[in-house]
Amino acid sequence: MRNFHLAGRSTVHAQNAMVATSHPLAALTAIEVLRSGGTAADAAVAACALLGVIEPQSTGIGGDCFALLQPRGEGKIVAYNGSGRAPKAAEASWYLERNIKAIPLTSAHAVSIPGAVDAWATILRDHGRLGLDSLLQPAIKAAEEGYVVTPRTAFDWRNQFDKLRKGTNTERYLLPHGKPAVAGDVIRQPELGQTLRAIAKDGRDAFYTGAIADDMVETLRGIGGLHALEDFSSHTTETTAPIGTIYKGHDVWQCPPNGPGITMLVMLNILSRFDLTKFAALSVERFHLEAEAARIAYMMREQYIGDPAQVDVDVARILAKEFANEYVGKIRMDRPLDLPNVVPPMNPSTVYITVVDNDRNVCSFINSIAHSFGSAIVSNKTGILLQNRAGGFRIQPGHPNCIAPRKRPLHTIIPSLVTKAGRAIMPFGVMGGQYQPVGQTHVLTNMLDYGCDVQEAIDMPRGLHYEGVYQLEDGVPADVVDGLKKLGHQTTGVVGPLGGGQAIWIDWDRGTLTGGSDPRKDGCALGY
Repeated sequence: MRNFHLAGRSTVHAQNAMVATSHPLAALTAIEVLRSGGTAADAAVAACALLGVIEPQSTGIGGDCFALLQPRGEGKIVAYNGSGRAPKAAEASWYLERNIKAIPLTSAHAVSIPGAVDAWATILRDHGRLGLDSLLQPAIKAAEEGYVVTPRTAFDWRNQFDKLRKGTNTERYLLPHGKPAVAGDVIRQPELGQTLRAIAKDGRDAFYTGAIADDMVETLRGIGGLHALEDFSSHTTETTAPIGTIYKGHDVWQCPPNGPGITMLVMLNILSRFDLTKFAALSVERFHLEAEAARIAYMMREQYIGDPAQVDVDVARILAKEFANEYVGKIRMDRPLDLPNVVPPMNPSTVYITVVDNDRNVCSFINSIAHSFGSAIVSNKTGILLQNRAGGFRIQPGHPNCIAPRKRPLHTIIPSLVTKAGRAIMPFGVMGGQYQPVGQTHVLTNMLDYGCDVQEAIDMPRGLHYEGVYQLEDGVPADVVDGLKKLGHQTTGVVGPLGGGQAIWIDWDRGTLTGGSDPRKDGCALGY
């Protein structure tokens, strides 16, 4: 039970429906959709569209989307892969001939085709009662009439000021007064509002064909991009079955590659061979084991994972017990494993939304423009901030994640769903670029190993072993930091907190929902 003498958040409880997002207005919008008869999918899309306006550093219609949905919280889980592809002209040889060895993150080459709008339309077709015409109205209003900047958004705006000063059309659209927005500022984006109006009126085709697509292609080609109208008009969302593993008697589900959810599942497979309860939740041993599991899983991901439409990804072998066992026996408690440092091409941002409606339809939903403020490229006339997800490709022929025509990059965003005996127990996610698999593992083990409720599990201090350095939040106790150093870990603090998460726990016996939302963001859980 929470100590009410100390600062913190209570869990949120409800009987009918619940949502958790990274912004209170998005949570309120989702609740209003649910109260008006919308489904979990309807609420998630409405909240996400609004976040694309009021959290421009994290998400928007210029980005990608993944989701897991389970109708009525039991039975078949459907995975939606709304990630965009590289242009048809994006041959690795084109880059190598020009001595481009890595894709510049603020160049047109970093912009893959935005998949979010088509994903929203596909998800609503399968699981919604309402349409984009009504669900986009809160986002349209915020863009045209203005929204108030919140503290975390202002923090990111300030940290990305130099990037925005040097971007394409970003001074015009995102630095209207020549400086970063601060908390309390009112921001308006009328061009984006008009773009959203067009999508509300004519659906996904308004985005992928016609004047809006023309403007995106013209903008990108004008700064050296290889994009063509056909790259946009031919985009589709993939609907698949999820992949999963078992941890502490619970089934944990992720979207399959090119999503990186398999990384989290490998971490769980490794940690399942240890009894974490022998160590305190905030202990050297627990943080060491989490780091070792992450280092192994991330090494696997960089070696084997790419777009399965173009490369062979042996998911069954990677998730087999034998794969985890190959490394488990090598883990030492007195020093880190001697492994090569993994240096992924990017470490982006995102937003995560979880919704459970009155019929217990479950939606685990994530949407992102990759790095904070994406590529820092805004379309000339239509106000769309474009993602830099293609910056996640490698320019390395033979590598499973090497850029190629119409290929999807190895992603970072992962919605998760926990079930037991076929029933949904917890849709959840943790944002934060490369941190996401570690963050999900940290939150889930906080609950299943250490008995935390959803809010306690999200609140607990975090660490990320990344590029050979253990990045630790301020809340990690000093004796744990010292202990990790003595084991041989190189440690450092972090400027911004690691990620942000949301979760909803479903109690089928009592008929209640319990929600939590991360204090590292501005948002909250709401229910009724």
